[in-house]
Amino acid sequence: MIHIHRFIFNPFQQNTYLLYPDTKECAIVDPGCYTQEERDELVAFIESNELKPTLLLNTHCHVDHVLGNAFIKGKYNLKLMAHKNEVELLQLAVEHGYMYGFTVDTPPPIDTFIEDGQVINLGKSEILALYVPGHSAGSLAFVCKEEKIVLTGDVLFAGSIGRTDLLGGDYDQLINSIKSKLMPLGDEFLVLSGHGPRTSIGTEALGNPFLEDKL
Repeated sequence: MIHIHRFIFNPFQQNTYLLYPDTKECAIVDPGCYTQEERDELVAFIESNELKPTLLLNTHCHVDHVLGNAFIKGKYNLKLMAHKNEVELLQLAVEHGYMYGFTVDTPPPIDTFIEDGQVINLGKSEILALYVPGHSAGSLAFVCKEEKIVLTGDVLFAGSIGRTDLLGGDYDQLINSIKSKLMPLGDEFLVLSGHGPRTSIGTEALGNPFLEDKL
């Protein structure tokens, strides 16, 4: 069974997730830790729970989701895994940080490209990657089938969807990704988004205003 812990980091109130099965291997998804205090908080949780980080995953590479990539990669000697279509976005992180008032060090490049439908091993557990473009060109969702949980990055939120006016965004593509990849998971799936509270596929299918007449 995969356990999940959420941190809320940086001024964008971004959700960073730790996924860890009973065997204590740990995946760090979208590390947004920016200040030393935030880094210390994440490390303290890992150490107090005796976890062993083995995966560094990005749902996508907007600046608020990658602020801690360099720190995590360096501290735990991990390879950064993301979709190939996020390379350009990651290269613009310093510029985007400047636009929002952040001083951002040049982030490390993607080491391993994740494909649609790829199964990623976390100890004896599995994480399924789904390609869900529209918020960005290479957005991914990470599915824990046994636990009925999906990490959607900034594709789907409680009562909303990701913005599509940034580089790589496409509204019709985003709606199609949600319709064809996320909704078929089933109403019972818990949705953990890149910002804001948790929701479920069923809740969003019934009440998300952006999905009306789209399902």
